Amino acid sequence: MLACAVMPLDPDFVADCPYGPEGVLLDEVLEIDREGKGRVVVRMPTYDDLPLTREQRAHPIRHPRHVSGGLMIHMTGMVGMVHAYYVMGLRHAEGWIGYGGRIYSGKFLALAPPGEPMILEGVATQVRKLPKMVFARYLLTFRQGGKTIYEGDQSAMWVRPDEAVALLDSMRAQPPE
Repeated sequence: MLACAVMPLDPDFVADCPYGPEGVLLDEVLEIDREGKGRVVVRMPTYDDLPLTREQRAHPIRHPRHVSGGLMIHMTGMVGMVHAYYVMGLRHAEGWIGYGGRIYSGKFLALAPPGEPMILEGVATQVRKLPKMVFARYLLTFRQGGKTIYEGDQSAMWVRPDEAVALLDSMRAQPPE
């Protein structure tokens, strides 16, 4: 198995990500398995001030504070970005950009209260590579403690538009100021 040990989030990944550090919301890479289509496991800290979570009008019984479901859908994209970067070698700086394609199924199975980190796992079940496009389908499982919080079957597409490549090439050709 070509796997990596637990490591802090790589600053090069954060710099290459199309979201700024406050939108990445991960702090550790727990596993990267490059065999087959790939598996990634990352850690997401949870706290009261997470985007959307901080805006909840929480009530201890009727609506306890929890990691927002909308934020969890965003995090499925971040798991895909980790897979694209570490397993497929796609770089935003080289013109690649990823977009969510389809949620075939998404199940919110429990609330994730702020405090204990969530462990986010993505397993690629299908990958099709073309010169300027990559399609991937993932099984996603988010856990907190002993509970499964979210399960999803989702797809994403990475594209490398000619316009993006031409722009990057022209920027590289300009002398630094």
